Amino acid sequence: PRSAPSVSPQVGSYRDISHESLSLFRLLEPQIEILVVGTGDRVERLHPAVLKQMRQCGIAVEVQDTPNACATFNFLTSEKRMAAAGLIPP
Repeated sequence: PRSAPSVSPQVGSYRDISHESLSLFRLLEPQIEILVVGTGDRVERLHPAVLKQMRQCGIAVEVQDTPNACATFNFLTSEKRMAAAGLIPP
């Protein structure tokens, strides 16, 4: 049996985004092709290792400020893309 992911809902800042905090997105079925991350009022850089780990799982990551991340997510889903969003309020 697969073990349950340890998903932390305690992501209050882009600094809290980690491989573990994104584990739920790797478990979605059908698998998503792109994860849109909104980092609040500004675009913030995620740790390169986090981005690499998601790419290795076959998931592209797009990092934007949250208002633009919402628009990007809406566009991707209107195009029938398999997308998910992780959004930090601005």
